[in-house]
This record gives sequence, structure tokens and C-alpha cells, in this order.
Amino acid sequence: MTEHAVIVRFTYAERTLAPLVALERRLRGAIETAAVGDYDGNQIARDLSRGVLWMYGPDAEALFQVVRPLLVEAPCFSRAEATLRFGMPAHGAPQRTELLRD
Repeated sequence: MTEHAVIVRFTYAERTLAPLVALERRLRGAIETAAVGDYDGNQIARDLSRGVLWMYGPDAEALFQVVRPLLVEAPCFSRAEATLRFGMPAHGAPQRTELLRD
């Protein structure tokens, strides 16, 4: 099985992690309900200025269609972009980046 990914890089607009934790719960639930992959986690700067979310599954397009509405509406992001990767990075997988919030 080829592992695709949706990787979201964002500028964070909050002073606490509570809004991000709530968003992660919603993402995890939506991904599980749609059975399109897994939410893997986040990495966020100590000063909460920016971060990254990782999601994986067999079809990056299907995964993105499920999570995109939640990401676009996420008030905790002042800017966000999603990179869809279609395969493993070590094999030079093609990818596409979409702006979610600017």
C-alpha cells in the first residue's frame, strides 16, 4: 500500500493550545468516520507562532476532501497551507500544495 499524506503548515493565531487540541479531535473523528486514514499529530513552536499537522492514508485526495472544510474554517489559524503527497517521500512522490487560509 502506498502511503499518501496531507501535511498542513500553519501560522497559529491563539495564545493557548486548547483551540488546536479541539481541532485535532475534530480532524481525528472526521478521518476515522470516513475511514480515509489516520491523524498522526502535530509539531508546534514553543512560542505557538507556527506549526505542522500530519495525516496519512492510502489516498491523499480522499483524505484532503474530508479534512479540508475543518481546516479552512479553523479560527486558530491565521494562515495555513496543505501539501498533498501522493506516495512515499523517499521515492520522489509527486505533491501539490493548496492555500487554505491567507
